[in-house]
Amino acid sequence: MLTDSGLEQGDLTELSPTVRSIMAEPDYIDNDCDELIKPKKIVNPVKSSRNHQDLHRELLMNQKRGLAPQNKPELQKVMEKRKRDLVVKQQKEEEAQKKRTDLEIELMKRQQKLEQHELEKQKMEEEQENTPEFVKMKGNLRRTKQEAEHQDHDT
Repeated sequence: MLTDSGLEQGDLTELSPTVRSIMAEPDYIDNDCDELIKPKKIVNPVKSSRNHQDLHRELLMNQKRGLAPQNKPELQKVMEKRKRDLVVKQQKEEEAQKKRTDLEIELMKRQQKLEQHELEKQKMEEEQENTPEFVKMKGNLRRTKQEAEHQDHDT
């Protein structure tokens, strides 16, 4: 009969005496003395700590999800954190918009109108500042001429 190693049963019995001569036999028998202190497995304080268990559980879950922290460079970690923060912020804004009352909506519309009006006013001022001096003077002359003609017609 062949065993896993390809040796016959008879060959195993021939090898066992040589193995026994190399190995020392214990000088006690398992059930020899009940008074002996039996060794126990030493408890690892690190593994038994709650923090270690939580960390280990988190690492396992991250590994299952494919978020192995040791494989990612620092920049990629920071970028992913920013994306997560942005998504959370957008979700909060959407929730806040859903919860707004009619008064808040009306106030927001008015605020947008005011901001738009201010932008238009600012553009007009910039256009006036950017126009050349002679164009401004020509406009002033036209106005004074029209005012003078208007006063002549009134009298």
